[in-house]
Amino acid sequence: MIRRVFALALAVALGACGGEGARGDLPPPSPALWEVTRPDGRAAGWLFGTIHALPAGTAWRTPAIDRAIVSTDMLVVEVADLDDRGKLAATFTRMAHSDGLPPLSGRVPGGMRERLAALLAKGNYREADFRAIETWGAAIMLSRLADESSGGNGVDRALVTALEGRPIVELEGIEGQFAIFDGLPESDQRDLLGAVVGEDTMDTDDSARLARLWLAGDMEAIAREADEGMLADPGLREALLTRRNRAWVERLAAIYASGKRPLVAVGAAHMAPPSGLPELLAARGYTVTRVR
Repeated sequence: MIRRVFALALAVALGACGGEGARGDLPPPSPALWEVTRPDGRAAGWLFGTIHALPAGTAWRTPAIDRAIVSTDMLVVEVADLDDRGKLAATFTRMAHSDGLPPLSGRVPGGMRERLAALLAKGNYREADFRAIETWGAAIMLSRLADESSGGNGVDRALVTALEGRPIVELEGIEGQFAIFDGLPESDQRDLLGAVVGEDTMDTDDSARLARLWLAGDMEAIAREADEGMLADPGLREALLTRRNRAWVERLAAIYASGKRPLVAVGAAHMAPPSGLPELLAARGYTVTRVR
């Protein structure tokens, strides 16, 4: 599901905020953390697979994560300024706007038009509201309506706060992340929109289930989640996951070469095999060890 991928892999959140009540059915925290060692044996830093939404009050920090936070030279994230709502909205409006687009109902298969109409009604939208919104932008806007969970309790935000005063490096930033979607061929954008319209509503129980998988550090289950829905489409998987991982490894190699020891905190799906960051770094001669 697209919302599951957003929760596990992407930092995109158009103004999602707030929080649900604290859950008592969550396991003790043991989220996936790796220690990275350079080929010459010197410490290189840490990889931490994050989740972009958690039930309010969830305890997720462990002694190992605390040690990484204390010891790191810098934080590396996908997007640093997720709470800058004005920048987020302005960038989205600028990049997702185009004139002369076909009606939104013409951008989904005929069998999904009734479901699209129901989703628009849920958000008090008219189809005319999307006449100048590119297909990827409509998919992101509507994905929020298909998800009843909240998105303000992300680990990314908490880490930015915890490491305030130390350098924070963005791998993509708001514009870079939207550019991933903006660069998709129209056929892939329509597949994305179809995935949003065609999925079942993701409610708070679904979000809690994802939180349990993440807290347990169950990378096999997270890999299965990432394989479902839209990422089963080879074009979307290449654009939204695999290609980004390859680009990020190049950035990380340059940071490691500078002697810095970063805490790299990106969506957990980017750590999952195959072609996750631990595997790609290991292929370059780094030793990547899961911290249990």
